Amino acid sequence: MDLKDKVALITGGAQGIGLEIARVFAEHGATILVCDVNEKTLEAAVADLEKMGSSATGFKLDVGDLESCTEVSKKAVDKYGRIDILVNNAGITRDNLIIRMSEEEFDRVIRVNLKGVFNCTKIIARIMLRQKHGRIINLASIAGVIGNVGQVNYAASKAGVIGITKSAAKELAGKDITVNAIAPGFIKSEMTDVLPEDVKERYLQIIPLGRPGLPRDVANAALFLASDYASYITGQVIVVDGGMVM
Repeated sequence: MDLKDKVALITGGAQGIGLEIARVFAEHGATILVCDVNEKTLEAAVADLEKMGSSATGFKLDVGDLESCTEVSKKAVDKYGRIDILVNNAGITRDNLIIRMSEEEFDRVIRVNLKGVFNCTKIIARIMLRQKHGRIINLASIAGVIGNVGQVNYAASKAGVIGITKSAAKELAGKDITVNAIAPGFIKSEMTDVLPEDVKERYLQIIPLGRPGLPRDVANAALFLASDYASYITGQVIVVDGGMVM
């Protein structure tokens, strides 16, 4: 699964699953464009990738702002001439029961998780259309497939990501651009580390493989979808959950 000479832009790429995807892509030869709203973690991520011997550049990006997405994509193309792979990974949570959830909690999650995917896909798909080639990988969630208590906003955003994935796949297929989604389950990350121990234990009890997933499990799926091995796969949602929702 060689990504040599490929340029990959990863949103939310400075930590967690996004950074692990960046590392795996770098290991397989890709040039990495790390995009994140947090400048401190962004600098650390670029330094980490450069230590691996990878060519990496960091861009501060607010995915919820269309103008920010436009500016970053222009800078990326000016520097590298192309964008071959887009990973829409940036995401946040603001959990609450629906009767207690504020409008601000709902809107913030939708703005980042769903509008962010729309913004980046809209802008970068134009670049890929000119290239007549591209790979778009969206990070959904099993919450977008089966829902989750306290996550009406998050589940709605991830269900929307699946809808964008399938619609964009149909629109872009004629120019050799594939669009797929990954729906992680219970993955060990900053997002899940803050959960109470009893909640973590309940999740583990319903995972047939008996362990939480690791960021690399998700990154390996992304590597497959970005590679030529997945050239005939589009509009699909690959669930990476240890059998949790089968």
